[in-house]
Amino acid sequence: MSAQKICLIGGSGFIGRHLAAQLTTLGHPITVASRKTSLPELLVLPSVRLVSADIHDPAQLEALIAGHDAVVSMVGILHGSRAQFEQNHARLAESIAAACERQRVRRLVHISALGAAQDGPSDYLQTKALGELAVESSALEWTILRPSVVFGHDDAFLNLFADLQKRLPLLPLAGAASKMAPVWVEDVARAVCESLARPETIGRKLDLAGPEIYTLADLARLTGRCSGHPRPILALPDSLAMLQACLMEHLPGPTLMSRDNVRSLRWDNVSDQPFPSGLLGFAPTALSALAPDWLAGRGYNYIASRYREKAAR
Repeated sequence: MSAQKICLIGGSGFIGRHLAAQLTTLGHPITVASRKTSLPELLVLPSVRLVSADIHDPAQLEALIAGHDAVVSMVGILHGSRAQFEQNHARLAESIAAACERQRVRRLVHISALGAAQDGPSDYLQTKALGELAVESSALEWTILRPSVVFGHDDAFLNLFADLQKRLPLLPLAGAASKMAPVWVEDVARAVCESLARPETIGRKLDLAGPEIYTLADLARLTGRCSGHPRPILALPDSLAMLQACLMEHLPGPTLMSRDNVRSLRWDNVSDQPFPSGLLGFAPTALSALAPDWLAGRGYNYIASRYREKAAR
């Protein structure tokens, strides 16, 4: 694929940082929209330009997108009111698609979520589905990627379980029996890169599920064991899980679990479709092949080396 000017909306987040690194390695000039302009992990990348912009302002959004060959939309929130979910997942996706059309930026890759559905059990899943609908309704050359829960050495998922088990004598867990197929953040980023390079992905919705299925309790146990702090898991019934989440919503600091998260866990986060290896040109890496290394304290360079060996690059 020849070099493209690519705009990442939501690019300062967990997935965005990994995607920016892969795209710059491939030689693409990248614009990342952020209200912060001091993000060291992005500023060190040679072809990344950080732009301070309010992406919810139509004029600023259109100015941001202008002059690019493609846009990657990946804004997502895990906690908030129904209005906040609609603003970030549904109305923003519609605004991005409209701005792309007005600026004649034909290519859009949109990162949604596995399980997104208008009849889903949570505001998160319902509004993610509304965002997909806005993209599908556009006249753009779109691809929608729907990852399961995303893990990585710098995630706020497995690392949170590890931290909690260092601090607590046992782990009360909502949705303990909920199933998921964790997908590596580097594989999600690579799926975006391959989608941009492969015209055959245009007009496709692709589920990105990892090759292994775990319950949430399985993941908590694996995390505790590998980090050296295994703790008993106390599976909470739905009523107590909702009460726990309500209390967490009102604690100072970042929200660790919300009632909407608990509602999302009522649906398994797995796919009935295999990972689209034939379309994207690679197979996903199993969590069991990578997570134990960083949870045990091995450095990122070691993990990245193992990844490059598997990816043959």
